Amino acid sequence: MSIAGGPAKALERGRSIGCSAIQIFVKNNMQWTAKPFSETDLASYRNFSDKPNVVFGHTSYLINPGANNPEFAKKSFQALVEELGRADQLELPFLVLHPGSHMGDGEKSGIQRVGASLDKAFRALPDGKCKIALEITAGQGSSLGHTFEQLAKIVEASKFPERLSTCLDTAHLFEAGYDIRTTDGFWNTWKQFAALLGGDRLAAWHLNDSKTGLGSRVDRHEHIGRGKIGLIPFREIMQAKEFRNIPKVLETPKGEDLAEDVENMHVLLGLAVRK
Repeated sequence: MSIAGGPAKALERGRSIGCSAIQIFVKNNMQWTAKPFSETDLASYRNFSDKPNVVFGHTSYLINPGANNPEFAKKSFQALVEELGRADQLELPFLVLHPGSHMGDGEKSGIQRVGASLDKAFRALPDGKCKIALEITAGQGSSLGHTFEQLAKIVEASKFPERLSTCLDTAHLFEAGYDIRTTDGFWNTWKQFAALLGGDRLAAWHLNDSKTGLGSRVDRHEHIGRGKIGLIPFREIMQAKEFRNIPKVLETPKGEDLAEDVENMHVLLGLAVRK
């Protein structure tokens, strides 16, 4: 949900279509910096009378904690610290973060830089409470985090593992090569995740179908049931006790009237009903 007009507007938009969980950007996701929240904006947000049950954030798409260019690495660090601070002002439990790219240096070097960058950000905010949920990626180009092994290595590389969780995106999983189209395929994938990272490290689901095929490494989201994945994994996620308390959000295409969100939620809620 967009925070245009102030963060309280995101809560209002979410509740207008019946959301019990929403994800927000804490600032413009395509800008490095932002004006501080006004006291009026913060008061409106904190005093909103009908908040969704769960509100969490997503970092800017510009941030690359694996950057090897000193100037870009500095901008990424400063932006991440700023966004973690803004998230604490909104009392968000975590920010979803794309782990970034190694920029041609290779996986090992990139992962070490990501771990060091995250540690530096956490140290800059010693009293900060907001965690970071590392998101599985589709694996385009030199991006990191498209395997469970890579996510686990990033957690291992950090001195603050208690501040790190994960976010699984169904489209990214599929595009990265995890075949979740069948019941067995989905649960085998979950077992791999749980074995490497632990099921309790999952903070959120992004529920998106995919416009591109299995292992395409191309990130293109589609409406639920209209892409290459099909409905089976979404049914499993919506019904499984393992995910009952895990927030689930859509990142599917939509217009300002949110009609597509309503339709996708209707499909998901229908899958939640056992037949």
